This record gives sequence, structure tokens and C-alpha cells, in this order.
Amino acid sequence: MNTQSELKRLGLFDARVPRYTSYPTAPHFAGGVDAGQFTKWIEAVPAGAEISLYVHVPFCRRLCWFCACRTQGTTSDAPVIAYAEMLREEIALLRRHLAPGVTLSRLHWGGGTPTLLSPALMRGLADQIFDAVPLATGGEFSVEIDPNEIDAARLDALVASGMNRASIGVQDFDPEIQKTIGREQSYELTKQVADMIRERGVQSLNADILYGLPHQTNIRIADSVQKLLTLSPDRVALYGYAHVPWMSRRQQLIPSDKIPAAQDRLSLFETARKLFTMDGYAEVGIDHFALPSDGLAKAQAAGTLRRNFQGYTDDTAAALIGLGASSISRFPQGFAQNASATAAHTKPIRDGQFSTHRGHIFTGEDLLRARMIEAVMCDFRIDRAELLRDFDVSVARVETLLQAAKTAFGDMVTLNDDGLTIPPHARPLTRMIARIFDEYDHAKAQHSAAV
Repeated sequence: MNTQSELKRLGLFDARVPRYTSYPTAPHFAGGVDAGQFTKWIEAVPAGAEISLYVHVPFCRRLCWFCACRTQGTTSDAPVIAYAEMLREEIALLRRHLAPGVTLSRLHWGGGTPTLLSPALMRGLADQIFDAVPLATGGEFSVEIDPNEIDAARLDALVASGMNRASIGVQDFDPEIQKTIGREQSYELTKQVADMIRERGVQSLNADILYGLPHQTNIRIADSVQKLLTLSPDRVALYGYAHVPWMSRRQQLIPSDKIPAAQDRLSLFETARKLFTMDGYAEVGIDHFALPSDGLAKAQAAGTLRRNFQGYTDDTAAALIGLGASSISRFPQGFAQNASATAAHTKPIRDGQFSTHRGHIFTGEDLLRARMIEAVMCDFRIDRAELLRDFDVSVARVETLLQAAKTAFGDMVTLNDDGLTIPPHARPLTRMIARIFDEYDHAKAQHSAAV
């Protein structure tokens, strides 16, 4: 039986599984984690520690049809200005509860479209963040940039504020595909923005591209990847388009009958993957590529690659704090999520409290299973000795967990004295293998396709 047939037999082309940017995944967050609990977790961050900070800006000038993120469209600056003022109050609130000497290993602005902020709002927000939590030596300040919503003045403000990594959303360069997904963005404009970023001394450039889009073929994705490579991004995220119109109503504008079948999605991914690796990019995890000089490639080689809500990261901070509506925080004790609606998030901030409305406190085997899933997703292997060293678990229990994967996937995983390994030909199954270590019920969750 060839690999394609074996992947089909194991259900790859029919499965819908989590992306595992957290464990447990967000659909399993519940009540019991409120603003008081969130505050205690912030206050427990040790003095002098490094943390990561994510700032969510949920506004866009236009709503791209393919996107399933929590965003809202606006043609006026008024709600954006009000939201930025609220963020500054939230930063001040965070500062009051942080121990002295805490610094930032990573600061990331996402959305939405954070680059719709005016230069003055950008500078004011960055100044207040770094006044509250200074950027550590070697720290990164990254911003998601929409080439359709950026100009020289705003780039100048970001660079002056300390941005040293930029992330550009590409999706695909084919005009028909762009029109179908509601994201028209020419190669020429994207290149112009990439050049502007480089000219301002920003040495680290990320790019996102999608496979599995309507009308996408191997020829078309190859053309888009080759165009993207002319921009020389330091790292690339090659995400599978998640068509979930039952969750994101705007995706109902995308014709479902034009979306590639699961087997074709795998072929699209393989076409793009080969082009990136031929151009010298290292494969990082299941869907990222990075130049050997990039931090992700170095982390992969060193075994220190990690996974969080932004995907793969080389950040090892114990706490990631999310600011803004719907943002999720991760602490050693558990997860906490802010209220999703802008108004519901803003009101408690105005009243001097965080808006935390749900989350998860780690119990039982959560941390053990989280590490096993992360190890599979990052390294395609689980080190038995590491688990026995870092967790209060018996040899027999580890063996039982690992054997479950072997039983389910047979020759698609290797089990020996060192632990479990996923060989290269079986890596399309990685998310499905990770699910074996997930003890939560996903029967009612609407996850994306496994490939």
C-alpha cells in the first residue's frame, strides 16, 4: 500500500481536528476563570521575569471573506480611537498588577488590522507599553501589516516605536483567487510594502500564504510561491484555508464548489513545500518555513521550538498575556480569555477591572498531555526521558499513552526506547496523531480539515 492510500485509510482526507495552538483547545474553555483569577495569575509572575504580550486590534477597513477571525469593519476612525484609548487603560491596569522588573521577550500586534491605527495612536500605544513593560535585550516587537492599509508615515511610526519584525499577509497572488476570497492585493503593492519595510532597517520579515483556496491549482500556487520568494521573507507560514461558513458568515460568499478536495489540498501543500525547501528554507513544524538564520529555524534545530496562539514561536517566556477584546492569555496555571465583543470588553476596563470571562485551570494530566502534543507538533517526536524527568508520571503511564498512538497509526509512527517519532512520510497525519493524546471530547467542536 502506498503512502497516499495509507493516509486515506487512516482518515486524513475526512478528519477535522484542532490546530493545537493550545491544550486544551479554546472550545473547551469555560467559566470559573474570571477577572479575579486572571489578576492573581498576573501578580504571580515573578519579579524580573520575561513575559510575552499580544495586543488585539479587531478592526478592518474591509472584511476579507476568507477570514474567520473576530473582526469588525469600520470606515470611521472614531471606534478605533476609542478602542486605542481603552487599550491604554488596560495597559495601565496590567502595570498595576505586575511585579517590578518584568520585561518583554515578545510584543505582537495582531487583528484585525493593527496598521489602520494612525501614526500618533501607534506611537502612543507603543510608548505606554514599553513604559509599563520594557522590551528585554534581544526582544522582538512584531506587527501584522496589511499592504492595503499601510503607508510611509505609519511605517515610520512603527519603526520609530521599535518594530523589528513585520508580518505581511499574502494569501495568494492570483487575481481570480483574490477576487473570490475578497482580498484583492497585487504583487506589485506587496513588493512595494516589503521594500519599504526593508528600507527602514527592519531585518525580519514574515509572510502568510494559504493553500486550499477556491480555484487554486498546483500551477497557480507555484506561481504565487515563486513571487513570494522574490520578497525574500525570513519565515513563511503556509496555512491551510479553513472553510467554516457555519462559523464565519462572510465565508458564505465563497463558492464551496470551487474549493479543492482534500487530496488536492495535500498536493497543493506539497507543491509549495518543495518550492520553499528548494530555495533553502528549513521546514519548521507542520506548516512553517524559515531561513537558516531565522530564530524559528534555530529553535527547531536546538529542540526549543514552541507553539502558542500565533503558531510556532522561539519564545520561551512562561506567560503570554493578551490585551484587547477576545485575546487569550496563557500562564503556568492555565488559560484566560477576555470578553469577545468590543463593548463587553471595554466596560470592565473602564471600571478598573479585566474583562476575563472564561478560561481553563490546568488539572490532572493537562500539562503532561500539552507537552506531548506540543512535542509532536514541533519536533515530530516525543522524548520518553523528558516526560519522566519533567512530570510526575510513571513509566507505565507514559508507555500506555505512547502505545495508544502506535496502536492507532501502526507503521506511521515509530516507537522505541527513546520515545515516539513520526517519520517524514507520515507528517501529514501530525494533527491526527496529536489528537490521540487529547483527552477532551471534540465531538461537538467544529475544527478545520486535517490537511
